[in-house]
Amino acid sequence: MKKLLIANRAEIAIRIARTAADLGIETFAVFAEDDCKSLHVKMADGAASLEKQGAAAYLDWERMLDVALQNGCDSVHPGYGFLSENPAFAAACEKAGVIFVGPTAATLSLFGDKAAARRAAEACHVPVLPGVNRPVTYLEAREFFESLGPGRAVMLKAVAGGGGRGMRPVMSVQDLSSAMERCSSEALRAFGSGNLYIEEFFPRARHIEVQIIGDGRGAVAHLWDRECSLQRQRQKVMEIAPAFGLKPGVREQIFAASVQLAKHATYRGLCTMEFLVDAQPGSDKFVFMEANPRIQVEHTVTEQVLGLDLVAAQLKIADGSTLADLQFLQEKVPSPRGFAIQARVNMERMTPEGTSIPTGGVIDVYEPPSGPGVRVDGFGYAGYQTSARYDSLLAKVVAHGPDLTTAIARARRALTEFRIQGVTVNLCFLQALLKSSALTGDELHTRYIDEQIKSLIAETSSGRDTSHDFE
Repeated sequence: MKKLLIANRAEIAIRIARTAADLGIETFAVFAEDDCKSLHVKMADGAASLEKQGAAAYLDWERMLDVALQNGCDSVHPGYGFLSENPAFAAACEKAGVIFVGPTAATLSLFGDKAAARRAAEACHVPVLPGVNRPVTYLEAREFFESLGPGRAVMLKAVAGGGGRGMRPVMSVQDLSSAMERCSSEALRAFGSGNLYIEEFFPRARHIEVQIIGDGRGAVAHLWDRECSLQRQRQKVMEIAPAFGLKPGVREQIFAASVQLAKHATYRGLCTMEFLVDAQPGSDKFVFMEANPRIQVEHTVTEQVLGLDLVAAQLKIADGSTLADLQFLQEKVPSPRGFAIQARVNMERMTPEGTSIPTGGVIDVYEPPSGPGVRVDGFGYAGYQTSARYDSLLAKVVAHGPDLTTAIARARRALTEFRIQGVTVNLCFLQALLKSSALTGDELHTRYIDEQIKSLIAETSSGRDTSHDFE
C-alpha cells in the first residue's frame, strides 16, 4: 500500500490521513464542488473534485474509483457512512486491483442487510428479539404485532439502515400504518431502499457494542466494549469505554457472541457488534441488534483506553497483515486502562421542548480544548463556511482518565474550554448531560435523554453560555 484515496470528508478523513502519514502512506483526498474548503482537503498530499455537489458526490462510487485509478491510488479507505458499507463499491475496487480497506463485498452484503444479519446471528445461536427476518408488508407487520399480545410494542427498522434512520418504535397497532410510511420514506432517502423489517420493542435497554477485529483468514478478537445508550431520538450523543456497570458474566457472553458471529463471516478489518442489554438491575438478558462492518464514529474511546490506533490496524490488515503479525490475538489484547468519554459536538440548537434543529454559518472562532487526557477530532477552523448538506457533527471531544469520575470531570472541563463562535452548537447540552444521573446510578437506558429532556434543557438554559444552544 503506497497511495491511499480517502473516500470521505471532514473529521474522519482527517483522522485517516494522519495515521496514513504516520505509516508513510501517501494520501489523496476527494471533495464535492461545494465542499472544496473543508479542512480534510488541505490535510492530504493531493486532492481532486468529484464534480458533483452535496452528499451525492461522496456516494458516486464509480466516479470515486475513477479518481483513484486516474491518480495512481492503490487503495481506498471509505471511513464511515457514504460508501463504507456499499458492496458494489468494494467489489469494483477488488476487480480493479485497488485495495478496499474494509471487509469483502460478501460480508458487506450480509451485514448491510439487517434482516440477513439477524438470520446469521440465529445460525450462530446468538440471541435476538422476536421478529421477522425479511422485508415485511403492512399486513405481515400487523400480523406479527398482534401475535405479541396486549401491552407489547414493536420496532420498525430499515433493512439497509443504520445510524437510527428509518427506525421507529410503535406502541399501538393503530399507529403501525403511518409509522411504516414514515420509516420507509426516511429509509428510501437515506439508503436508497424503503424496505423495513420488524421486531419486538425492548422498552428498557442499554445499547452496548463490542469492537471486533479480524484478518479475513479466520482469526478474530474483541477489543472490549462501549456504552452507547446516551442517545436522542436514536441518534448517539455520547459514548463511553469500557461499558460500566455490566455484570461480568453478561459481558463475557456478549464478547463470545460477537467473536462467534465475526468468525462465521470470516471477518476482515474492523466491525462493531451492537447489542441491547436489559437495563433492569440483576438481569442477564441481552440480544443482538446489528453489525456495522466499518470503523465507527466512536472508535476514539476504544483507542484511548487500549492505547491502540485502530485505523493503523485497518490499513495493515488490508495490506495483508494477520492478527498474529499485529499482536492482536486475543491473549495479546490489553485490558482497558481507565475510562474514556466521547461527546459529539454538533451544529444544532435545542428548542425549549427539546427538538434539535441543525444550524450553520461561518465559524468566526474555533479554539478546541487541550490538556491532560483530552483529545479533539474535528475539522473546524476560523472562516470556514459550514453547509447544511452534510452531517451536523463538527467535532468529537474525547476525555480519558484513570476512573470514570476523572474522565467525566475532564470532559466537562474540555467542553467548557471549547470556544466556538459564529455557529450554534450543543456544548451546554453536553455539559448538562455529563452532570445528569445517567452516569452516576442505575438509570441509564436508550430512552434516558428523551425521557429527561425537559430537565436537561432546564439545566442547559442555566449554563455558562446559553447562546450556544438557544435562539
